[in-house]
Amino acid sequence: MPKFSSKRRVYHSASEMFDLVADVERYPEFVPLCSSMKISQRTPKPDGTEIVICDMTVSFKLVREAFTTRVTLDRPSLKILVEYLRGPFAKLENRWTFEPKSDDVCDVGFYLAYEFKSRMLAMLMGTMFDTAFQRFAAAFEKRADAIYGKAR
Repeated sequence: MPKFSSKRRVYHSASEMFDLVADVERYPEFVPLCSSMKISQRTPKPDGTEIVICDMTVSFKLVREAFTTRVTLDRPSLKILVEYLRGPFAKLENRWTFEPKSDDVCDVGFYLAYEFKSRMLAMLMGTMFDTAFQRFAAAFEKRADAIYGKAR
């Protein structure tokens, strides 16, 4: 199963970066391969977390696939967990962590593991997915610079 993880020091606060990643509706504006994102349900919890059910469509050339995830936005712990519900994957696991280093610096952790159900789709999308996910974390950092101001 392909896996990708990174930890990047970013010159924005942990809460700013959490908000940016939690704003899933905006992903089509800057996330590689994301052509659309629709929220079907939002459920705030008493513990300060929020559950969001999302339908994301990824596109590359003639290939277009949609899948559904449950996203747990854990603001008190500055963590985001993405759980796969349905679509072209056999497995999909995604986690984000935001570790404050100072008021305006944090380490952003990103982990992704996935496996396609179809061997054919894996062959078509596999290499391209690997490349896109390597640029994924950088896309969020670039977006943060655009929204919150350029990092030092």
